[in-house]
Amino acid sequence: MTSVTDDLPLAAEFPKATIDDWRKLVDGVLKGAPFEKLVGKTYDGLKIEPLYPRAKGVAPVAGRPLAAPWQIMQRIDHPDAAAANAQALTDLENGATGLALVFAGGSGAHGFGLEPSADAVAKVLKDIHLDAGIGLELQIGPQSRMAAIHVAEYVKSAGLDPAACNIRFGLDPLAAGAVWGHSPYTWEEIVPAVAGAIKGLAALGFKGPFASADGRVIHDAGGSEVQELAFVLACGVAYLRAIEGAGIALEQAQGMVYARLSADADQFLTMAKFRALRLLWERVETACGLTPKPLFIAADTAWRMLTQRDPYVNMLRATIATFAAGLAGANAITVLPHTLALGLPDPFARRVARNTQLLLLEESNLAKVSDPAAGAGGIETLTAQLCDAAWALFQESEKAGGAFAALQQGLFQGKVAATRKARDANIAKRRDVLTGASEFPNLHESETVVLKATPVALPPYGEQKHKFDALPPIRLAEPFEALRDKSDAALKARGARPKVFLANLGTPADFTARATFAKSFFEAGGIQAVDSEGFADPAKLAAAFKASGVALACLCSSDKVYAEHAEAAAKALQSAGSRHIYLAGRPTDTEAALRAAGVTGFVFAGGDALATLQDAYRRMEQA
Repeated sequence: MTSVTDDLPLAAEFPKATIDDWRKLVDGVLKGAPFEKLVGKTYDGLKIEPLYPRAKGVAPVAGRPLAAPWQIMQRIDHPDAAAANAQALTDLENGATGLALVFAGGSGAHGFGLEPSADAVAKVLKDIHLDAGIGLELQIGPQSRMAAIHVAEYVKSAGLDPAACNIRFGLDPLAAGAVWGHSPYTWEEIVPAVAGAIKGLAALGFKGPFASADGRVIHDAGGSEVQELAFVLACGVAYLRAIEGAGIALEQAQGMVYARLSADADQFLTMAKFRALRLLWERVETACGLTPKPLFIAADTAWRMLTQRDPYVNMLRATIATFAAGLAGANAITVLPHTLALGLPDPFARRVARNTQLLLLEESNLAKVSDPAAGAGGIETLTAQLCDAAWALFQESEKAGGAFAALQQGLFQGKVAATRKARDANIAKRRDVLTGASEFPNLHESETVVLKATPVALPPYGEQKHKFDALPPIRLAEPFEALRDKSDAALKARGARPKVFLANLGTPADFTARATFAKSFFEAGGIQAVDSEGFADPAKLAAAFKASGVALACLCSSDKVYAEHAEAAAKALQSAGSRHIYLAGRPTDTEAALRAAGVTGFVFAGGDALATLQDAYRRMEQA
């Protein structure tokens, strides 16, 4: 049989390129800098090389059935059951193939959620044909645990065959305990309740799966991919043991547990993470003496990557996340609407969330290829690294006594805290860019529309008898958004935002680059930049600054112009009343002289932007 390369000998006359040839070219560009400068690292310390050869002798990772689409899940979380039902029917009529019923008190509720009563469940599911092939996923917590029973009762009262209903019941007390940082019961007390509920649902004829191992807990708290994978393994094994302990054979229990992962805008890491989980779960099944079967993996686009500012960028983040999870074999995907961080999404935001998946499936045909990352050297290597590191952490949790004991001992929390600290530092320095929040802000964006609804109030669940460190969800943009909130409050109270005067020196060719950088830098914190023409005369610069009525100033120009004029300009600005003078650029050997002339801060790429902006607000408040 003729190969493709035989039919297309386009490169046959060119010499074969080698890694050594590439290295020589790279070394020429690096000009003596170490090659390690091009090697990236994940928050788990895993190395990401700039170039990988093709991986040989690898097979595709078994996931969804061949060429089968993932379930297009739509989040249903409106506190009003009738409104939630209307949303669900609209979603199903317009392309959704599944519904994620998010109940109040669940780990992913984020302030809203359905009422977990029998009446509310009946209203939400009215006119929805649960036996018509749609997927139903319950996202519940201990306070809303009865929702699972109410759904089962509704199926029975509607005369439906439980086996014909594709329902994932989402029982997951470990996730709730991890988020809350406490539990009213020991694990030994929790196991009989969870196993009993699963056994009862299975006896009614439901196929499951019933228990959810939810990695979003780790991801939402700022954790890493390795930590998320290890937590899922620890929870999944804990539920397997609980089910087996209730007298259910492991072969049957195998299909009663499923996983949920977060998908974020890091495309390659997300793909590698989903692939790694399948391989890791196969290892668990093999260790249990089971014949491996593809694990059902549900994906949610990541909560922590959502921004309140310039929320339309969230559409792009969600698209990348969905693309990565879909190609990596996720069985079901829920796209968080782009306005969820601001409140309850309106019909437009819900439609965009739904259509994000429809476009990728129906127009891009992503589901037609199974595991396209197979053989890609970079993703294969990253998948293997994640497997090794996650398995090691999972073994640590097993030595600690399992998932619940590991939480009690702070095993996962300590590692997540260290990762979160490193992540926060990179966000503060804008090494991890949050478009629209920490970079490229828009101070004139219009108000985003969200629905008005009163959240469901649930009573506290039990006593906080067994306490440990909590893993509450966060959003990465929150520190910068807090500064923007201050700016909005000032605009509302005084009719004007805090401002910084861009003291441009020289010609546009001299100052434009750094003035553009300084504008984005300060406006990321809500401090509006007041531009100016280029000045050579310090007196004219001082007059323009004084006329602006602004308290802060930032010198902007080239290093050459700074060497000739920055000191005089700083002195003039100080004489004109500037309480704080920044200079756009890194400190050099002239730093001492500049500070003596009145420069009190430097703004530059890689500097701690968040600390600088917070300090600027303190200085303005003291003025």
